[in-house]
Amino acid sequence: MTASPAARLLAALALMTGLSQFHRAALGVVGPELAADLGAGAGVLGAANGAFFLALALAQIPVGLALDRWGPRLTVAALTLPAVLGGAAQALAPDGPSFLAARFLLGLGCAAGFMSAVVLCARWFAGEGLTTALARVFALSNCGILLAGAPFAAAAERLGWRGSYALAAGLTLLGGVLWWRLVRDDPPGAVPPRRPETLAEALGGQFAVWRTPGLPPILSMHLVGYACMATVLAVWAGPYLAEVHGLAPEPRGAVLLLMGLALPAGLLGVGPLERRLGRRRSRSLVAALAEGAALVLAARAAWPRAPLPVAAGLLVLLCLLSCFPVLVVTQGRALFPDHLVGRGATTVNLAQTVGGAALPALTGAVVALAPAELAWSVAFAALSAALALGLAGYLTGRGQPPPR
Repeated sequence: MTASPAARLLAALALMTGLSQFHRAALGVVGPELAADLGAGAGVLGAANGAFFLALALAQIPVGLALDRWGPRLTVAALTLPAVLGGAAQALAPDGPSFLAARFLLGLGCAAGFMSAVVLCARWFAGEGLTTALARVFALSNCGILLAGAPFAAAAERLGWRGSYALAAGLTLLGGVLWWRLVRDDPPGAVPPRRPETLAEALGGQFAVWRTPGLPPILSMHLVGYACMATVLAVWAGPYLAEVHGLAPEPRGAVLLLMGLALPAGLLGVGPLERRLGRRRSRSLVAALAEGAALVLAARAAWPRAPLPVAAGLLVLLCLLSCFPVLVVTQGRALFPDHLVGRGATTVNLAQTVGGAALPALTGAVVALAPAELAWSVAFAALSAALALGLAGYLTGRGQPPPR
């Protein structure tokens, strides 16, 4: 049976967002060998991820303009070129600075993946179907994180880290080709878009986005909503489990795997839950989930040496509750008219990108200043406080925007 255009679109979105997730996460598994071969210290790994996220942040506003002016199909396809070149340059890098430049180029190539999903799902699944469509795409994108774990490690064992990165570059090229074949900017029978904006009109639209009423509360929540969970999952959970509970890599990886699976499980459940409660109660649902996540972090701060089953259960619960940012994305989309949705989505996403880069650095600095016996309490308390502040800013909004 031939897949429907909507099913082909969701498959393409899951593929491209999954590749973006893979490229974000694939550094850790080969990090020690990579640093040794490049003659660089361990600090090059943190700098390499920083270069990737810096490129994502710098590209968000131009990507938003491109999504609205030329459409997601052409924008993502064009950015496949720097993604492939960056992926190949990783494999060929002779030294640390060259590897950092490759990661920056790769970040530019991945800059439109998730925001193209927001724009296309807004066009194809408007109204109540938007949250469910986005949740499915974002949940499936986590397969990229899983692929960056054991499968990428197995490839590195056989091909070396350079060969594995070359293979990843080839898969990225294949993804770009499939994207061009499968994706259309508008659903069948849609009204043709209005004439393309001039550059002056496009820039004026960006300023209009920044002046949109109701945007600051959305940015407040999006700055910390995903970043708090991601900081725990990607930065602190592994060292915490090793230091406090003495877990070896294999059982530590099992806990991290459960955490990684809890997030897509939450994403797949939050769309139906929102439909059951009604879109008008979406803000209350976000507030409840965010408050629950903040309380979990506070519990970790108050009881840092809880028994392993309790500690692991709370870490998994944190990831399960942290599905709410997808609701914030749909609320952000509702603020903007159709011709500004690309610029609006990337503006909202810029807050998440900044938070994702800032919170690990912030918690690291706070932990460095704390006494050793209080380090984990301070780390979890800082994240709980950040999420609570983001929630307080979010609750200054005056109600749910009408669905578009």
